[in-house]
Amino acid sequence: MQNKNLLSVQRLLDDLTISIQTDFAKYKSRFSTLELSEVWSAVAKQTGEKFSYSYPGATLNNKQVKAGLELLSMAGLVHQITHTSANGIPLGAESKHKFKKYLIYDTGIFHRLMNLDLGEILLNDDFQAVNKGGLAELFVGLELIKNSDCYHPSSLFYWHRESKNSQAEVDYVIQKGRRILPIEVKAGTKGSMQSLFLFLKEKNIPGGIRISLENFGKTNHIQIFPIYAAHIIPSLKNSTW
Repeated sequence: MQNKNLLSVQRLLDDLTISIQTDFAKYKSRFSTLELSEVWSAVAKQTGEKFSYSYPGATLNNKQVKAGLELLSMAGLVHQITHTSANGIPLGAESKHKFKKYLIYDTGIFHRLMNLDLGEILLNDDFQAVNKGGLAELFVGLELIKNSDCYHPSSLFYWHRESKNSQAEVDYVIQKGRRILPIEVKAGTKGSMQSLFLFLKEKNIPGGIRISLENFGKTNHIQIFPIYAAHIIPSLKNSTW
């Protein structure tokens, strides 16, 4: 803002990213710096996807990767999203810790880890073209976390249909009071909501939320929110949907 220079922003983010990775040495008694850096990078590259321990170039076994993920989570550098069957509340009662996604704690740090260009993201009209690694899903997830009740922080869940031949998946499922609220994230203005409709039908839930580049609206029991307004969802009243 002061310098009107995006390049200086990228340099600052680079400095912060290097500083974080340098701090990994503080945990060398529990985990080597190189191994922790490998897990950190694997999380960034799999943002928006179910985390796979068999990522490209993996040099660590499952136990080592799991230990690295736990350490990064405790340090607040990554947030986990756990699969839930979502047949009732609390959502955690039917969670499957075998299936998880992970989010890097900050979108700016994610940009630099993925070597994304800030100028392209801010100035390119086709957001879909620069949405590398689930940037929209990352942003929404972090907004849901940051704007939840600080005294009762929300746990994030996601859902996918437990069928070998089904690709249906809902990006986020949260609990609002005694109701379940599914949230689907779209990076652009297009895209079907088949997974969301399937979820509503299977779980007998009256409505859900779509977050995209569209303006506020409503269609077929789905409330539409623009991406920039994701932060207001944790404070919604039940009557909104």
